[in-house]
Amino acid sequence: MKIEENVYALDSTKGSYSYLINDKETILIDTGYPGKVKAILKEIESLNIKPKNINHILLTHHDVDHVGNAKLLQKETGAMLWASEKDIPYILGDKSRPGIKRLVSLLMRVKKPEKIKSYDDPKIADIEIIPTPGHTPGHVSFVYKDILFAGDLIGNSSGVLKKPPKIGNSDDKSVNESVLKMSEYSFKWVCPAHGEPLKLNDEWKELLATIAGN
Repeated sequence: MKIEENVYALDSTKGSYSYLINDKETILIDTGYPGKVKAILKEIESLNIKPKNINHILLTHHDVDHVGNAKLLQKETGAMLWASEKDIPYILGDKSRPGIKRLVSLLMRVKKPEKIKSYDDPKIADIEIIPTPGHTPGHVSFVYKDILFAGDLIGNSSGVLKKPPKIGNSDDKSVNESVLKMSEYSFKWVCPAHGEPLKLNDEWKELLATIAGN
C-alpha cells in the first residue's frame, strides 16, 4: 500500500504493519509477526526494491509482533538492526517481558538477533527518532517528512485514533505524556502498527481531547 512517494505499508504484515521507506537510504520499520519473512521479501521485490539494498531495520519496541522477523530479515538483507537501549535486553532475551507479554512470547517464539545497535543519535538518514515510552520502557516513534510512524503509541480503530489497552502498557501515564509530546511535531499522516494508515483531519485533536478527559 503506497502512503506517499517512496513510502509503503507492507500488506504482507497487515495486523501489525511494517513500513518501507525507499529514499536516499532504504529503511524498514518493524518486522511484523513471526513467520512472515518470505512474504515480506516477496512484497519488497514486487516494489522493484532489492532486499539487499535495505540499509536499516528500525524497531519501535520489543513486542513480538514487531521483532518477529528481525533476525531473519537482518540475515537476508544485511541491514543494520536498531532498537532503543531500554528495549534491547527484552529483544535479546536478557530480560523477560512482563505480564501478558511474557505469555505471548512463550506462545509465539521469536529468533533472537545477534547484533542490535541502540539509537544514540536523534536521526538515522532523514528519519527523526523520538522517544515515546509507556507502551514499553524504550518505545520510540519516527517522523519522516510529514509522516508519523507510531508503532504502538497509538492505533487506528475505524478512523479513530486510540491509545493501546492499559493491560499491555508498561506505564499508562507515560503513554499519555508521549502522545502529548508528539503534538510538538508536524505530520499529516499517522502510520500505526495496528489499524490502517490515516491522513489526518481532526483525529489527532480528538485523541488529545480524550486523553485530557481521562
